[in-house]
Amino acid sequence: MIDLGLSKLAIIGVVALVVIGPEKLPKVARMAGTLYGRAQRYLSEVKSEVSREIELEELRNLRKEVQEAADSVKQGVHGMESSLQQNMQEVENAWHADDGAPHDSYSTYNQAQASAEQQARKAKEFRRKRVVRTSNMPSWYKHQNGVKAHVTSGAARVARHRPRSKPPASFF
Repeated sequence: MIDLGLSKLAIIGVVALVVIGPEKLPKVARMAGTLYGRAQRYLSEVKSEVSREIELEELRNLRKEVQEAADSVKQGVHGMESSLQQNMQEVENAWHADDGAPHDSYSTYNQAQASAEQQARKAKEFRRKRVVRTSNMPSWYKHQNGVKAHVTSGAARVARHRPRSKPPASFF
């Protein structure tokens, strides 16, 4: 990079003043400044374009990796699905095999029905308790027992409890 110190810039300014002249020097300086600004904007645009391309390429690579991982998981699921179907078929064959032992399906049905009734009773009791907990209290009850009826801001609470014996002090 070019190392331009204060002394070198002063020498360049004096030479430009002698060569260009005092009448044209401001116009030339303005033109040099605008060209320098354009060059900086162009370089920043090129840098941002390059960084966008790099990010886009990274996203493409990441998408490809995720797609490959999803395909491998899908293959694994299909493999497990086929083994699961085989196992289910074996279980069904064993269940339907007539080995002479009576199946007690009535007792399992009664247990399932009893547990369903118990779950329904518990759910109903929970809903009843929830309604009791979250129901609104009448405003007369809140007023009588000192329960807040509405939300008050912090500034309003401070103003309510601030002593009013002195007038507010003036800043000046």
